[in-house]
Amino acid sequence: MDKITFITDMGEEVEFYVEEQTRVNGVDYILVSDSMEEEANAYILKDLSADTDLEADYVMVEDEVELEAISKVFSQMMDDVDIEM
Repeated sequence: MDKITFITDMGEEVEFYVEEQTRVNGVDYILVSDSMEEEANAYILKDLSADTDLEADYVMVEDEVELEAISKVFSQMMDDVDIEM
């Protein structure tokens, strides 16, 4: 399982495990978790970087409508995972 390092607004580095990724309406999203355990916290991150950027610029999806729509996509992709909001 791939790991990514997310840098918070406070400059802290947090590691996440990439569970799944998808592209919706030209935007890349990843589903990440904070642990490899069964009861992990999951987050959906959106890539705001341009195609020409060398590194991805991920932000947490906070818009409730967008979050609900993308979580449904991930739920359909991952039959064995229950995503609770």
